[in-house]
Amino acid sequence: MGAFIKHRRLNRLAILAALLLGGCATVPAADAPKLAITIDDLPVHGPIPEGMTALEVNRQMIRAITDARVPGATVFVNGHWTETNPETSAALQAWSDAGIPVANHSWSHKSLDAVSADAFKEEITRNEPVLERYSGGRDWRWFRFPFLHEGVDPAKRAEIRTFLADRNYRIASVSMDFADWKFTAPYARCKAARNDAAIAEMERLYLAAVRDNVDYSRTLGRAVYGREIPQVLLMHVGAFSAHMMPKVIAEYRKAGFRFVSLAEAQADPAYAEDNDPRLSARPQYLSARAVAMGIPLPHIADPEAALAGLCPGGPLASRP
Repeated sequence: MGAFIKHRRLNRLAILAALLLGGCATVPAADAPKLAITIDDLPVHGPIPEGMTALEVNRQMIRAITDARVPGATVFVNGHWTETNPETSAALQAWSDAGIPVANHSWSHKSLDAVSADAFKEEITRNEPVLERYSGGRDWRWFRFPFLHEGVDPAKRAEIRTFLADRNYRIASVSMDFADWKFTAPYARCKAARNDAAIAEMERLYLAAVRDNVDYSRTLGRAVYGREIPQVLLMHVGAFSAHMMPKVIAEYRKAGFRFVSLAEAQADPAYAEDNDPRLSARPQYLSARAVAMGIPLPHIADPEAALAGLCPGGPLASRP
């Protein structure tokens, strides 16, 4: 009997060791490339398929992130929805309840190039009570420019950066963006048409865009900085991105990324001018910096033409 018990204990130890080793094989190494997931345009972006609500879309994305135990995601809010469509407040509360920090994307998503500096400052400050309400006590003083437009007028750009610095904001950068917003309207069209074959093709195009953009962004990062940099991913809270989120997370894990917070990613010196808006601004975002340095941009496929041919006749995509 003693030998039998000992044998069972050894078997348990062997099984435990195997599980631990297997788990370690799926955990990225400490020197693995870092990726911070950021999601824009909460609580509503683009057309929502008939029969769905903004709350369902947000909850679907939250569930994918929490089920996959992805740390560090940050979401960017346009607070005007809570006034024009009060039921969307529940979507923001869902993110807060999940422990995922909210941040500032301006009140109503106006481009700095389209309004005065004073009007843009009001867009920033008007959004702040909404962020405070749904922050859950977490830091919400990150700002992302709508449309990623930091302004073509150098004086206006400097004025807004100083304003952000005075209010203790950091600018949320973007280094990885596979244009997920282009899929939002086609998805609504194809759901309305009940065209499952078209949706399957959209899924294929979407994941191909994720993989292509990984190569594109890492290649550019190495070209601009001469090394691997942490990546800051831009996504949107659209219905198709919510549908695809579990597979997106799996793709980034397959590519070897380790998920981190926005603060950890932007602690890298590559983001110094974004972390401190008082510093002189450089060309905005990774592609623009490469162009300014005379570095040719790698070729990357654009799915827009293929998407336009799917389930035609419904709502068209619009740039977020």
